[in-house]
Amino acid sequence: MPSANPMISHIRVGHGYDLHRLEAGGTGEQALRPLILGGVRLEHDKGVRAHSDGDTLLHAVTDALLGALAEPDIGRLFPDNDPAHDGRDSADFVNAAMNRVRAAGYAVGNLDCTVILQRPRLAGARDRIRANLAGLLGVDIGSVNVKGKSGEHVGPVGEGRAVEAHVVVLLVRCEAQS
Repeated sequence: MPSANPMISHIRVGHGYDLHRLEAGGTGEQALRPLILGGVRLEHDKGVRAHSDGDTLLHAVTDALLGALAEPDIGRLFPDNDPAHDGRDSADFVNAAMNRVRAAGYAVGNLDCTVILQRPRLAGARDRIRANLAGLLGVDIGSVNVKGKSGEHVGPVGEGRAVEAHVVVLLVRCEAQS
């Protein structure tokens, strides 16, 4: 049934979430990766346990974009048991999601991100992360917000054992150019 509000079909909202373990050294099934958030490597004495490059923020961005379109999530499109994704740059996932956004006739209106990480603080990398996200999404940097929060020493994030990210994206319908 068509919506009584014609604007409804012109906007879509998506939420993305991701979490990865942080560990010091060690061996295991999956390799430890450097801490990368939003495509920016952060200096840290711990690495991320992940199959791809483990960019928690870009994984959440990918899921937000896909969610706004009611498409399958990142795990279904890029399974972590597929060797082709071992060490893969998470920007590839965002690019694939953006291809779906454009094919559906939408563009990113804005992106709001919250990264929860006890340390290191994001302040020194925030502008580089915003610029990288803006470039991946094809938007002005003013349409991208990145906030850093600590875990207040509570739970796995607060104890420095994990990093998590929440992302909300607004997609707007692109008007046909004549």
